[in-house]
Amino acid sequence: MQIFGLDIGGSGIKGAPVDLDKGDLAQERHKVLTPHPATPDGVADGVLQVVEHFGWTGPVGLTFPGVVTDGSTIRTAANVDKSWIDTDARALFGERLGGLPVTVVNDADAAGVAEMHFGAGRGRKGTVFLLTFGTGIGSALFYDGRLVPNTELGHLELNGHDAEKRASSKAKEDEDLSWEHWARRVQKYLAHVEMLFSPELFIIGGGVSRKAHKFLPHIEGIRAEIVPAQLQNNAGIVGAAMHAAESAVTD
Repeated sequence: MQIFGLDIGGSGIKGAPVDLDKGDLAQERHKVLTPHPATPDGVADGVLQVVEHFGWTGPVGLTFPGVVTDGSTIRTAANVDKSWIDTDARALFGERLGGLPVTVVNDADAAGVAEMHFGAGRGRKGTVFLLTFGTGIGSALFYDGRLVPNTELGHLELNGHDAEKRASSKAKEDEDLSWEHWARRVQKYLAHVEMLFSPELFIIGGGVSRKAHKFLPHIEGIRAEIVPAQLQNNAGIVGAAMHAAESAVTD
């Protein structure tokens, strides 16, 4: 079974048809840059470009980098334009895509669901976090495999700052930090999350997961196991497609 998954990020909008039996992309993903400012209309145009690239005419699952309530309403917009707040995202994308069935879910939640089902969290019980390091820091919290949605723990205060402003991969790039220096910031963030939730496992996702060998060895003093995401930066696309498929079954 194939469903289209699309992942909206602060820097890029990427998507592809997903093989839900394998938990992997059925075709090479296509990416366009997120417009700046990342307004609802601008992002919707980017989504349309990605979907049209494949000539897709079926259901589309989308992620959004912020809190999504009732499956559609955007409540936060830290890394996109503030005009997103209170936008009916499902209606916006459905109209722009010519009436295709559309679902919308928080980006880290989508990546987490994919990793728990197909990747590094498969079969794991207890408290598990998927943390995505990119333009910001996304979080997905699971207990015995069940998602606690919209946690957005990238916005925890860390040393007087919004944590993602210090420990995201964007912060690494903007400040030209070495992998070791950045790892120390990630370590402080993980220690703070661990103090609050005592998880058994941290799964590190986002594009930086491809280079886990460059920074994970520098992270010390964390009791929880720390592993890179197996689906790497495709987890959000796979999770978005899974969410769309689940919605199609329950509707």
